[in-house]
Amino acid sequence: MTGPTAEDNGEASSQTAPIPVTLEQYSKMTDDQKANLPLSRRKKLEKQLAVQRKKQAKAAAAASKAQQASKNSGSNSEKKKRKSKAQAEADAAAAFVNVTPPGEKKILSATMAPTYQPRAVEAAWYEWWEKKGFFHASVEQMKGKSPDDAFIMVIPPPNVTGSLHLGHALMCAVEDALTRYNRMRGKVALYLPGVDHAGIATQVVVEKQLKKLRNISRYDLGRDAFVDEVWKWKNEYGGKIVHQMRRIGSSLDWEREEFTMSDRLSNAVKEAFVRFYDDGLIYRDTRLVNWSSALNTAISDIEVENIDIPAFAKRKVPGHEEEVEFGVLTKFAYRVNDTTTELVVATTRLETMLGDTAVAVHPDDKRYQHLIGKYISHPFVDRELPIIADGELVDMSFGTGVVKITPAHDPNDFACGRRHNLPEITIFTKNGDVNENGGEFCGMKRYVARVEVEKALEERGLLRGKEPNAMSLPICSRSGDVVEPMLLPQWWVSCKDLAKRSADAVRSGELEIVPEQFKDVWYRWLDNIRDWCISRQLWWGHRIPAYEAVVPGDPKNRVWVAGRTEKEALDKAMKKLNVEKDCITLTQDEDVLDTWFSSGLFPFSVFGWPDNTEDLEAFYPTTLLETGHDILFFWVARMVMMGLGLTGKLPFKTVMLHSLVRDKKGRKMSKSLGNVIDPLEVIQGVSLMDLEAKIRNSNLPAREIERAIADQRDDYPKGIPECGADALRIGLLAYMTQGGDINLDVGRVIGYRNFCNKLWNATKFALSHLGDSFIFSPAALEEAIRLGETLDLWILSRLNETIAKVNQAFLSYNLGDAVSTAYSFWMNELCAVYLEGLKPIMKGSNETQKSSARAVLFECLSAGIRTLHPMMPFVTEELYQRLPGPTTPDSICIASYPVARKELNFKDAESSMDSVMKNVQAIRALKAEYGLKPSSAPNAVIMASRGDLAAKIIPEYVQTLVPCGPVTVLVSGESEGPHGTAVKVVEDVFEAHIVLKGMVDFESEITKLKAAAAQKRILVEDYDKKMAAEGYETRVPLKVREKNSAAREKYIAECANLDQLADRFCQLLDQSNNS
Repeated sequence: MTGPTAEDNGEASSQTAPIPVTLEQYSKMTDDQKANLPLSRRKKLEKQLAVQRKKQAKAAAAASKAQQASKNSGSNSEKKKRKSKAQAEADAAAAFVNVTPPGEKKILSATMAPTYQPRAVEAAWYEWWEKKGFFHASVEQMKGKSPDDAFIMVIPPPNVTGSLHLGHALMCAVEDALTRYNRMRGKVALYLPGVDHAGIATQVVVEKQLKKLRNISRYDLGRDAFVDEVWKWKNEYGGKIVHQMRRIGSSLDWEREEFTMSDRLSNAVKEAFVRFYDDGLIYRDTRLVNWSSALNTAISDIEVENIDIPAFAKRKVPGHEEEVEFGVLTKFAYRVNDTTTELVVATTRLETMLGDTAVAVHPDDKRYQHLIGKYISHPFVDRELPIIADGELVDMSFGTGVVKITPAHDPNDFACGRRHNLPEITIFTKNGDVNENGGEFCGMKRYVARVEVEKALEERGLLRGKEPNAMSLPICSRSGDVVEPMLLPQWWVSCKDLAKRSADAVRSGELEIVPEQFKDVWYRWLDNIRDWCISRQLWWGHRIPAYEAVVPGDPKNRVWVAGRTEKEALDKAMKKLNVEKDCITLTQDEDVLDTWFSSGLFPFSVFGWPDNTEDLEAFYPTTLLETGHDILFFWVARMVMMGLGLTGKLPFKTVMLHSLVRDKKGRKMSKSLGNVIDPLEVIQGVSLMDLEAKIRNSNLPAREIERAIADQRDDYPKGIPECGADALRIGLLAYMTQGGDINLDVGRVIGYRNFCNKLWNATKFALSHLGDSFIFSPAALEEAIRLGETLDLWILSRLNETIAKVNQAFLSYNLGDAVSTAYSFWMNELCAVYLEGLKPIMKGSNETQKSSARAVLFECLSAGIRTLHPMMPFVTEELYQRLPGPTTPDSICIASYPVARKELNFKDAESSMDSVMKNVQAIRALKAEYGLKPSSAPNAVIMASRGDLAAKIIPEYVQTLVPCGPVTVLVSGESEGPHGTAVKVVEDVFEAHIVLKGMVDFESEITKLKAAAAQKRILVEDYDKKMAAEGYETRVPLKVREKNSAAREKYIAECANLDQLADRFCQLLDQSNNS
């Protein structure tokens, strides 16, 4: 029998009829008391309590919000004012009409516009600069001057086919900033423009136009007529780039503009080819080239884009109706003659087995040593394949250790074939079809043949399976075609000796590369250089000045000669063949030269080489070559090699390489992605509708158009506002920190448009205090320095430091530093401090102070504007012309660049203002922390740890730079600190106090803060419950869990901050009650 129960003790009634517990009672119970309640009752009360707490927190937050709204009752009207102001700016921009006659000095309005309008500011200046010849450099200017007195640079000639993109805009901004800087330093500055004929790109464009408009091909026209059509196209459409460069403000010497197909440069190309050929540096040989079947030409490495392909990926290939599968490793067997042995090989290009001429194994591989020297019969063509031993090509630990050798269609196989003297059998036509060497597959397109070869192998029992194989696929950037290695007779430049001289020039320091990290790239390329294929199977370009001379009836008696003219070539052929000219048939090579060949001559051909012209003597070698690091080898190295080989001189002293411009997501800017932005779209602004229309009218595949448009809507939801050339330039230059590639956010450029507006308004404000009759004199500035007003000396010292740093940045090619230094001076020192500090002085009655301030102010404006000019030419010219007094010289373009002076370093003034500004910042921070309006004016007390530190604080400056009441400066230990204040320690030597009593209702603030903290805690608890739920870690996606965790941590931090601020107010309340 069991012991007594609760009922036996008279407690049954308490269990069967529990006493009701109200929500209010439950909220006051301890955890132990709650534990005695039935579980179902506890859950119900917990749920009700959570609802109540949420309602209370929301009510408190709403009350706080309402109270705050009452303080900001004018916010709506402020928004309306801002909207009205924006509309006024738009109306002003739309209403602007340029009344200046073309080429004349700009007619400025009597008063400055209320705000900066780039369209109005940038109008007329460029045409005037150009007409006045500010950009022109002459031989006469160079007479009697050393190379150090000049700055000579040729532009990397952009392709005639297209328009500039933002990468080009960066190039223009960098090069023009350097040119303008050196011009202002008094150097003879020559920035020479030019455009590249862009052989492949231009021919493709014109061919497409002929097909679209006239439904004909170049073959219908013939070579000469087609070239005439290209010239017509160039003359009609090739000027867009020139217009863009002028809009960007590039101070190019347009009198010297060149085109790589001009008569002068074409003669230089012929001369270079003939000299190299006669010196044995150019030769003809049959080797592998990058072949584009779609374009029917060899292409350079830079025109090959290697893209990563996943396994079993299908891709559209020009000339093929069906998509082609890539990313597959196909295995098949070759059977060794007179044995039952088979050798299994694997390939990603199955069709190339039709050109196999051997099978290779490693000489040390015991599995196959007994087979070396035996033969295999090709299953599809009448060809015996030897089994060879090659330790260079074969890795016996990889796959089966057996490799198929196709010398005519693979670079590694080609080298192997040359080592073993194997036949080199080409199996494709130039159109990409299988030729007669492909047996039964002759006439098939190469990727149709791939499928059919696989079927045939399976029928013969030779297919051994397919495996996934992610791979890199070489794509022609011009046509989208898959590049095919092809064995063709071509012209080559022997590069070894020239490459060594070029590498040694950098090693010795004779040639400088900036940034230095690219020296290793330079050495790696040049120390391992391969000969350069310069033949291109095009009609547009410099036709190769090489001729095949044949004696009719004697086909073996033939030679190749090079000549500047056909007569010269014939004379050379007569000597080589030892026959009379009447016995010779002379035929010029149909091919043209690689575009990079003529571009490699650009730094000296533009000055008249090979003739010994005055220009060549005066301007060559040049000073600097600036370009993107992606063409360091393709163009820069070749210029150096050709300069050394043809002139005996380096073409420039320094190579400066800028970063590549990508979009803000880090993607390459590409037409195929639809993310290319025209600089003019940033300068002039463009609507989202127009951006989308550009994509819809492009050649993008239909499936890519919607993706590109979606990306564009994400990047530019409201289009791109008008920013102006100055904002674009300085925005791009700000990225020039000599780091990695630039992920360009156009939003940053918009931010620099606001900087232009700041310059405009600051200058307008300053000019209002200078007055129209003001004339600057150095004596007035010296008097200001003698009087020694701390604010004046401080800004002069900061200006001097800025000038020194910007000069150093330009000289070391750190243009990003030049931007940040100049920007910081204008925004953080001149505008934020000095102009604010001047206001009480200019309102006061002390004329001596005013006179000194005006002299200092003018110096800051004049030097500050000139410091910015290389980076922002238009707005600085406009502001320069508006400075009072005589404008000397006539344009800021030729004004002197500011130079730092030791006597303008005022360290005591800087130390004093540094202490003032740190305390000002502390007072601002305190006002923000305690919820005071920026315009509120609490009394302030600054406690200094020593008397000498206290002497640095000038109370009037503090009151001017941050709204506050009277400022008292005390020394700790000598005076008692104030009570009822908020305090912030400044570098352990000052304490900044603001008196809150009478400014803040402590009890109200405490209530609001606690209510806000309670609401945050509820949010944290909600997340805790959500994250503690069963299956959370396994069922909820990782991204959602990460988002929840981040939100929870955010609310915890906000709650802690609110609690901390509430505690501070409690302390202040106690101090206030006790004082």
